[in-house]
Amino acid sequence: MFMHLEVCYYILILVTHMKSCCSWSVNNFLMTGPKAYLIYSSSVAAGAQSGIEECKHQFAWDRWNCPERALQLSTHSGLRSANRETAFVHAISSAGVMYTLTRNCSLGDFDNCGCDDTRNGQLGGQGWLWGGCSDNVGFGEAISKQFVDALETGQDARAAMNLHNNEAGRKAVKGTMQRTCKCHGVSGSCTTQTCWLQLPEFRSRGAIAETFSSISRKELVHLEDSPDYCLENKTLGLPGTEGRECVRKGKNLSRWEKRSCKRLCGECGLAVEERKADMVSSCNCKFHWCCAVKCEQCRKTVTKYFCVKKGRASRRKSIRLRKKH
Repeated sequence: MFMHLEVCYYILILVTHMKSCCSWSVNNFLMTGPKAYLIYSSSVAAGAQSGIEECKHQFAWDRWNCPERALQLSTHSGLRSANRETAFVHAISSAGVMYTLTRNCSLGDFDNCGCDDTRNGQLGGQGWLWGGCSDNVGFGEAISKQFVDALETGQDARAAMNLHNNEAGRKAVKGTMQRTCKCHGVSGSCTTQTCWLQLPEFRSRGAIAETFSSISRKELVHLEDSPDYCLENKTLGLPGTEGRECVRKGKNLSRWEKRSCKRLCGECGLAVEERKADMVSSCNCKFHWCCAVKCEQCRKTVTKYFCVKKGRASRRKSIRLRKKH
């Protein structure tokens, strides 16, 4: 039942480059696998990409920010680290693949799959019945297992860790299912309801992120300690935090984002450098009959903050002070 391991490997590895070459890589490598899996190829690639984007979003202001090299899932033909960050990559990639397969199934994208209507017509609770189109998480879970778990061929602790974290990702997806209902009754009354289970948007409601924040503390396992992400390590492909941007001010910033300069710079022995830049954008756009939109060019000065070596920051500051005099 499993597709060729090489095919699985390349689907999950090459989605990092989806914008430029993913369609080529998926179409070509899947041609070597069973034809039955061709119908899932784009969903698997899109799902893995969703996992990657969510990883980058969640860790955007952390010392480890889901770098490109981390997105290559480990296999026993190319052993990589087994720390907590690798554990998260496995979990979020597995979650993304399962999520996309499930949603595409319910949308009718696959001939052999549709809504989960196994409970339709049954009493769900007081005043409501199961009905409608529930997302088919069983299908998404089964197919994602065949793609993602097939990467693991070993029988050691590392393989067990990866499989465990893959399962934690799928568990996170199931944990986000929400009941949606529709009222039935005379003149708009809600005498009875028909309800079904539905997955939320992967990002917009924050359900996946919230679920992962709780699961990662309890469910994800790792075998090794994490390296010091403050420091550059070319062997491990770690850039360090020097040169990273952080945020101090802005609307709707979380407490985690507001502390990013302290976390990325101060706690890593670096200084925070303030840089101002002029940005030009279109503004005050007006529609003119017929048929054109004309805009003004507005200039705005923005302030950004970066982590730099302490000596460099003080030198730049003294230069700015001398220029003012």
